[in-house]
Amino acid sequence: MARACVLWSVWVCLFLLPGAISQTPAETDSYTECTDGYQWDLQTQHCKDINECETIPDACKGEMKCFNHYGGYLCLPRSASVITPSQSPQSLSAGSGEAFGSCPVGYVVRGEYCADVDECEMGAHSCLPSQECVNTQGSFSCQCPDGYSKIGLECVDIDECQYRYCQHRCVNVPGSFSCKCEAGFQVAENNRSCVDVNECEMGAPCQQRCYNTYGSFMCRCEQGYELGSDGVSCNDLDECSYSSYLCQYRCMNEPGKFSCVCPEGYKLLGTRLCQDVNECETGVPPCADGQTCVNIHGGHRCVESNRCQEPYVQVSDNRCVCPMVKPGCRELPFSIVHRYMSVTSERSVPSDIFQIQATSVYPGAYNTFRIRSGDDSGNFYIRQINNIGAMLVLARSVSGPAEYVLDLEMVSVNPLMSYQTSSVLRLTVHVGPFAF
Repeated sequence: MARACVLWSVWVCLFLLPGAISQTPAETDSYTECTDGYQWDLQTQHCKDINECETIPDACKGEMKCFNHYGGYLCLPRSASVITPSQSPQSLSAGSGEAFGSCPVGYVVRGEYCADVDECEMGAHSCLPSQECVNTQGSFSCQCPDGYSKIGLECVDIDECQYRYCQHRCVNVPGSFSCKCEAGFQVAENNRSCVDVNECEMGAPCQQRCYNTYGSFMCRCEQGYELGSDGVSCNDLDECSYSSYLCQYRCMNEPGKFSCVCPEGYKLLGTRLCQDVNECETGVPPCADGQTCVNIHGGHRCVESNRCQEPYVQVSDNRCVCPMVKPGCRELPFSIVHRYMSVTSERSVPSDIFQIQATSVYPGAYNTFRIRSGDDSGNFYIRQINNIGAMLVLARSVSGPAEYVLDLEMVSVNPLMSYQTSSVLRLTVHVGPFAF
């Protein structure tokens, strides 16, 4: 039924949908009648809408809800709301400032406007604890949070790990997940892959050298050190304890290395051998005037330049002659020549150590060689090579330091001239304290 305004007399009626506003009467004796759904308001002198939802008991049946409407009412589901076509949800007036009725469901009167009710903030919603309340215009909705899915009425956590998003390990947490990497790796920028960690650049505990490997690292030590049982520290390697042949004399262990040292009187030859120092050729004469420096293994000796003893007289360096005119010389060797030599301890035997050579040879003479004195222990013997030469042989291994003074005699016999003479080589043999 269309809404209408019936005028008797000279009234002018302005009909508006969904409300009606009458103009001021021109004469006082006019009469106005309201259409169905409206009633005359004596106070305001206007047609006023009748709220059937309040005046009609049980206007709507069942689960339907009554909505008052201008000139009537509607029965709609409880979740429905009605907004008149010519009126915005927030406006209650049609320009004159007068309210035509109450706000729809989900709105509340606020002055001259209808304001949305935030059911989520007020707790006036029916969302389950596992759901999130989302406010909408005039209503609300129940949604599952991110990382959850709706199963029945409940929101259940989604186990993202079952989809194998992570390269190594996946850790499911309520509403989300996180990727973890094994030791030696870290999560990449995509938060899924694992990339190797260079522990050597991140302060690995290696004491000396660090080598990065895929997913781990290795510690290594400098030469002369060995890796400790903890795998990171480096301990000095005592090379001297591994072999007694590293050095000829003595091995000295040092941090990370070793060195060979030689005894006094020797110098290092290369890195491990020891060589005798010839003190007689070091520059500063070690002996006094009238003395001769004799170098021996590990040292030297200063001997008198003239070692001739009566009845011998010196005729040249190291050579003494006993003149036949002296009665005491008839039973003595004609000449004595002084020589010096040095040998090492524990030399292998038998060993040729000194060769004797005649300096004067007479026609028809026969020469023989022997040890005249100084070898009481039988450590030496003479091996004659020919008529003018012989070899002194070390027969037993000797240890030093020791000194032997041997008189090596050459006896010359000339049967044609019935002549016999002899000469002595007085050889001082020094035995060094070491086998080098």
